[in-house]
Amino acid sequence: MKILIVDDEAYARDKLRRLVAEHVAGASVTEARDGREALDSIAKHKPELVFLDIQMPELDGISVASQLTVPLPLIVFVTAYDQFALQAFDANAIDYLLKPYDEARFLRAMHRVEERRSTARKTGAEQHLLLSEKGRVLVIKLADIVHVEAADNYVLICTAQEQHMMRQTLSGLHERLGHSFVRCHRRHIVRVDQIIQVLPAQKGDAELLLRNGLSLPCSRQYREDVVQQLGSMC
Repeated sequence: MKILIVDDEAYARDKLRRLVAEHVAGASVTEARDGREALDSIAKHKPELVFLDIQMPELDGISVASQLTVPLPLIVFVTAYDQFALQAFDANAIDYLLKPYDEARFLRAMHRVEERRSTARKTGAEQHLLLSEKGRVLVIKLADIVHVEAADNYVLICTAQEQHMMRQTLSGLHERLGHSFVRCHRRHIVRVDQIIQVLPAQKGDAELLLRNGLSLPCSRQYREDVVQQLGSMC
C-alpha cells in the first residue's frame, strides 16, 4: 500500500512512519511537511492512504482534503484538537486520530482502512456517506440518494425525503458513488435507476425525467454516457 504522511512536526511523522513499518506489510511511505507539499505528493505518487494533520501553516488538512480530485485516497486525519472531528467526517475521513494516540488506536484506524478497502474491492463503491450537520454525524445510504447537485464548494445531496450539504467536489463524489450513478451535467449527478425517460432537447442536449417527477438537464457531452449506463441496466 502506498501511504503518505503529512505533518509539519518531524516527530509526529517519525511516529507514524515507525507504526506503519511495524504493522503494515509492504507499505511504501512518503512524507510531506505541509498542505502544499501534500497536494504535490498526492498528485505525483497517488497514495492509497493519507495520514493528514489538520493544523498546518498556510494550508490546513481540511483544505487539502477539499481540493483533492479523483482518484481519491483514503484519509485518516491526525490532530491534537478534538473540535475538528465533525469537519473531518464531513470530509469523509476513514478515521480521526487524536494526539497523543497509542499503538492500539493506530491499529484500530488501520482496521477501518482495511475494511473500507475490502468493501470497495467487492462493490466498486462505498455503501454510505458520513457528513456533519448541526453538530451531528449523519449516515446517508447511497441507495437513498436520488441525485446530487454542485453548489459552489459544496454539493447538495438529495434523497427522496431530504437534502444535505457536503463539502466535496462533484467529480470527487462521483468517483466514490460508483457505477450506480452517472454524471449528466457539469452540475448534476443522478442515480441511474431513477431515470425513466431521456427527452431530446436543443443542440444535442437532453432532459432526464426521474421517478419522483423531477427533471434534470443532460448536457450533450454526457448524454452518451447516460444512455450507455441505462443500457447496461436492462
